[in-house]
Amino acid sequence: MIKETVDTSLTFEDFKTEVLNDYKIALISRECSLLGRKEVLTGKAKFGIFGDGKEVPQLAMAKCFKNGDFRSGYYRDQTFMMAIGELTIEQFFAGLYGHTDLEIEPMSAGRQMGGHFVTHSLNEDGSWKNLTQQKNSSADISPTAGQMPRLLGLAQASKIYRNIPNIPNAELFSNNGNEIAWGTIGNASTSEGLFFETINAAGVLQVPMVMSIWDDEYGISVHAKHQTTKENISEILKGFQIEEGTNGYEILTVKGWDYVDLIATYEKAAEIARERHIPVIIHVSQLTQPQGHSSSGSHERYKSASRLAWEKEFDCIRQMKLWMIAINIASPEELEAIDLEAKKEVFEGKKAAWNTFIEPIIEEKNELISILEKAVTTSNRRDEIQRNINSLKNIKSPLKKEIMIIARKSLRLIISEPQKEELSNWITNYFKITQPKFSSHLYSESENNVFSAKEILPEYAPNAVADTDGRMILRDNFDALFSKFPEALIFGEDSGNIGDVNQGLEGMQEKYGELRVADTGIREATIIGQGIGLALRGLRPIAEIQYLDYLIYAIQTMSDDLATLQYRTVGKQKAPLIIRTRGHRLEGIWHSGSPMGMIINAVRGIRVLVPRNMTQAAGFYNSLLECDEPALVIECLNGYRLKEKTPLNYGEFKTPIGVVETLKKGNDITLVSYGSTLRLVEQAAKELFEIGIDCEVIDIQSLLPFDVNHDIQKSIQKTNRLLVIDEDVPGGASAFILQQIIEKQNAYVYLDSKPQTLSAKAHRPAYGTDGDYFSKPSAEDIFEKVYDMIHEVNPARFPSLY
Repeated sequence: MIKETVDTSLTFEDFKTEVLNDYKIALISRECSLLGRKEVLTGKAKFGIFGDGKEVPQLAMAKCFKNGDFRSGYYRDQTFMMAIGELTIEQFFAGLYGHTDLEIEPMSAGRQMGGHFVTHSLNEDGSWKNLTQQKNSSADISPTAGQMPRLLGLAQASKIYRNIPNIPNAELFSNNGNEIAWGTIGNASTSEGLFFETINAAGVLQVPMVMSIWDDEYGISVHAKHQTTKENISEILKGFQIEEGTNGYEILTVKGWDYVDLIATYEKAAEIARERHIPVIIHVSQLTQPQGHSSSGSHERYKSASRLAWEKEFDCIRQMKLWMIAINIASPEELEAIDLEAKKEVFEGKKAAWNTFIEPIIEEKNELISILEKAVTTSNRRDEIQRNINSLKNIKSPLKKEIMIIARKSLRLIISEPQKEELSNWITNYFKITQPKFSSHLYSESENNVFSAKEILPEYAPNAVADTDGRMILRDNFDALFSKFPEALIFGEDSGNIGDVNQGLEGMQEKYGELRVADTGIREATIIGQGIGLALRGLRPIAEIQYLDYLIYAIQTMSDDLATLQYRTVGKQKAPLIIRTRGHRLEGIWHSGSPMGMIINAVRGIRVLVPRNMTQAAGFYNSLLECDEPALVIECLNGYRLKEKTPLNYGEFKTPIGVVETLKKGNDITLVSYGSTLRLVEQAAKELFEIGIDCEVIDIQSLLPFDVNHDIQKSIQKTNRLLVIDEDVPGGASAFILQQIIEKQNAYVYLDSKPQTLSAKAHRPAYGTDGDYFSKPSAEDIFEKVYDMIHEVNPARFPSLY
């Protein structure tokens, strides 16, 4: 039975009002779920996942969620969002219909399916709102447990703000670190590695995180006995329970239908996390899922009759209703009246949301009909156009897609007729207005995007020579940056105590402290997640992944969460995380990878920078810390001990982003490369020049964005030949580079012979120096490839080598 304990600080009337308001929110949320499923089944919406069965525990969580707090949850938290005032009935259905107006559908303007929630952290100009004055939700993603890595960083930010003084604008992001990061997850998703990785990391870091596990015993159709050891997630997490003298968690359990105990449990969890910065796990068991997993199927197919009967009996709303009647909060008749009122409000809200969605599209349909009716009167193909008009008229609830299909097919029919111009202009204008609703904000559109960072050259002493290890240039530049930006911090495997594996952070932890220069465990996904969460709360994290090969462990979090953040929030949240790693040539399969094609195709939305030396890399860090976009910087693994000139203006010089650099001018062929391989390209170019072949050598510098000034095309106008040298696999990054040069820059019109690539072998590099030589392009490979291309032009002067 539900306990009858109540909050004695409230009068009974106040308590009654609060409880009845909660009950109505739960009813509204449930009715939204029920009608939402019907909207999918009738074809008005495409797909739906709903929060039915989780209403009452989410009410309890909302009561303890304060301004400044952050949620990192999953797609069943609609009741919570309604309870904190960040989701209306109309917005719920606008999300279900995929409305592309952000004012009407503020969660993603139709870019994500309903059930994915967010609050807006940014003003129209991309500047920060005061996050301490609002309740915050980080933008949801669908991948199961994908919300976990980011949750870690959101919680850690409170620890940073509580313990590090003088952070600029801290008042916009934190009240002395008192904020909690609230996570939610379904019990089945706790089987994911990201869940366990995050749980372990948060226990180590001791951050204010409250993790709710909604347990309805199923993951789609699969019972918990196939998901979780002992069929009980809190049971198997007991080893994380905090004890005197140890770190760890407080672990609380509560039944999901027990309104009073839920509130008491969440209040206890909030007090522990908020005051003591100890993470808390709340295992909410005995929940139900009345409509099954989603609109795609029925749970009657896999649940037994006894389970279905139990779910009906212990539905959380039903149990809340019985409790209210038992302690005389309301009569059955009063509760029935609230139920009817909630149903009416949801029905009216759904109707309003649908009309708001469909009416502008119907207007667009009618505009097109009007144009086609003009055309049909004079066209030689009037019967076909009339059929198109009739088809359009018969679509009562048109999609934009259906309108455009008919418009574009009709254009073909009148391509040589007078009405063609009006229809062509209408289609062009329609795309101009409509396409950005689906395609904008992949990258920052604020005035602080990466293109705002203008080049500032390194300054050198007169007669300076290259006598400084590259790693020392990075170290001294990081020193300048940590002094200049108190909000900047760096963390990763071996980043702290030893100053990273290549000593690019030597002495930084001793100088700036363990919170700002920190070691982490071997856990790449949550290193990235830390960075995302910290950046979402106004800090400037640099997340270090020890080697480029290890980035694969984190690529899902980078791809699904960080890279899509600006896009899926239509520019209303940002996480300008800098990811630092090192790669390319060294020894063996696991420390010499260059999987650049995989990376650049997985992380569109993140800038990818590939400096050839450490001065360039330092300049990129200087640029990025003054911009508001996430970026990946890949340092050359074999460049830390190479000598470079010592800059005088550490922390100030900036490498421009998206701009190539011409390292050697030439007239015969354009050689394009990046990173470590450039040293070999320069060596080969020097040897080729000695035999009369004059190469132009271009350093790409950044892959995303790529050569925004089209300087490579300008080079090809002069040389008329192109070779791309890349140590990725065949068809990897070189395919992207060629597409950019040939297709986007239209450089093909200047070519006198086919553009070619020289890549690594398809296999991973074998161990040792010989492995590198026979696996990746060598100076001799480059020399002979260029020679062969010039031989094709002038075989008499350059006879075949083989």
